[in-house]
Amino acid sequence: MCLGAIYWARPDKVYFANTKTDAALIGFDDDFIYQEIALVLADRTLPMVQICRDEALKAFEEWDQKN
Repeated sequence: MCLGAIYWARPDKVYFANTKTDAALIGFDDDFIYQEIALVLADRTLPMVQICRDEALKAFEEWDQKN
């Protein structure tokens, strides 16, 4: 699960077994993700195209107004 989703879900605790070094040893190296995050969208390896922001903001507004 991505770290952002974990924090958004607000769990009390996260359990894990393998480390990022363990993952890198079998080809799941995510260091490039941290490098990509630091870049402006136009400079990222994978094109990032924002669409439908106004419609998407409605969902955030509903969430913000919930009891």
